[in-house]
Amino acid sequence: MSRRRTALAVSLTAGLALVAAGCGGGDDDSAGLPADQENTAGDGTGSPSGDGIRLGILGQCEGPFGGFHEDVVAGTTLALAQFAGATPNSTTSALEGFSGAEVAGTPIELVGIGCGDDTADRIVQEVRRLVEQLGANVIIGPLSGDEGIAIAEYAKANPELTVLAGISGSQEQTLQVQAPNYFRFYGDGAIWSAGLGDLLHNQEGWDSVAVIADDYSFGHTSAAGFVADFCAAGGEVTHRVFPPLGTTDYSSYIAQLPNPDEVDGYFWAVGGTGTQAALEAFVNGKGDLTGDQHAGNLFFNPALAQALGTGIAGAYVGGFATLPADVQTPEIEEYLAAADETWETIPGSLSGNEPAPPSVAAAFGFFYGYYTAGVALVESLEAVGGDVSDLDAFHEAISGLTLDLPYGDISLDENRSGIVDVGLSRLVLDDSGEVVQETVAIVPGVDQTFGGTFSPDTPSPGRDFPACEERDLPWEGNAIPVVDGVPQS
Repeated sequence: MSRRRTALAVSLTAGLALVAAGCGGGDDDSAGLPADQENTAGDGTGSPSGDGIRLGILGQCEGPFGGFHEDVVAGTTLALAQFAGATPNSTTSALEGFSGAEVAGTPIELVGIGCGDDTADRIVQEVRRLVEQLGANVIIGPLSGDEGIAIAEYAKANPELTVLAGISGSQEQTLQVQAPNYFRFYGDGAIWSAGLGDLLHNQEGWDSVAVIADDYSFGHTSAAGFVADFCAAGGEVTHRVFPPLGTTDYSSYIAQLPNPDEVDGYFWAVGGTGTQAALEAFVNGKGDLTGDQHAGNLFFNPALAQALGTGIAGAYVGGFATLPADVQTPEIEEYLAAADETWETIPGSLSGNEPAPPSVAAAFGFFYGYYTAGVALVESLEAVGGDVSDLDAFHEAISGLTLDLPYGDISLDENRSGIVDVGLSRLVLDDSGEVVQETVAIVPGVDQTFGGTFSPDTPSPGRDFPACEERDLPWEGNAIPVVDGVPQS
């Protein structure tokens, strides 16, 4: 096993256990640039000017995903270091900002970093601070589902602003809000479930499944994709249980699930600090885990075995913005090496917010989503020769991009949301008896209509939507198998 793969498996449980603590509160330097670096110039309107790009990054330093604050700022910083000449101000943290970024003669200046906490109210306060007080005209972020909807609405109300979403996975921010100045170069939670239900029903023989998901927009979207996929293939969803995000005692929600002898399997879309806690409650309430009876979204990972034992092996995992570490290409290796060359260490979430090789953080989707946004900013500036005085032309250039990225090309649909390939994986035991993540299939070219399941006119994903209906999906039976990390097509 590679050093990076081992580090990822060993560190992820520790990292997710610390995310609630985050990186500090709104009054310290983790909420933005250090006071002596924060740039307060600008007209406060978010409109482009001769000053070039005034960039604000929306992270999340508190709440269930607070431990990823360093990761997401580092993702954008790496893109600008690789392609715009930026130099980080610290060799051990991205939160200290950067300098020297320029594209086609246009400078990119970081005016501040927003500190979200997974709530819409807080992230709107932070974007208003960045735009209306610090003069940001481009925003990269936010991180989480409800935040994405709020920032898309803010963008729609402020057409002079340009927003490149970070890694927020709710569906509504692009499919329903449809702000013409809001762009998402990654999938949503439903997209990342594409093909998983098909695999479980047609390959693993699951006919029935119970779903448990966080009761907020990303949990709803992730569960909606799985429900649509599993039911399209002919399966039945028997239960849908939605604990609030941030729940600490899951026992009452586990009690609402059927027993293992009453259902073929369980799908988990419980994230952040809740993944391990929910699974531990399952063990206490329903008995030992049998991996081949469980599947999960991006928060299922090898490090769960540290707390839950190797019984988690056999579980299938939906996709995310990156692929598991067994898939290696020259492009992926170059990307990870670039992260290690940019900093000596960074304290990302996967290392428990302790210093670690930057490639550890770069291999996971939170970092990578913000990286893709940074690449999109650079390439769109190149397309307009650095001239952002004509916002319509600038936004048209962003919409027309096809990004050639380490984990696959990404283009945008008519609602400016990513069309992406989805990697499905499984937790397995390696030769040493350690649980590792192994890619099993890639589902190519999924967009957020999900084969006609979702549209601007359908309800938002929720506790009861979508209904469980058998239907044809374009990827059913067409996923590309992956063997030993190599796609077979």
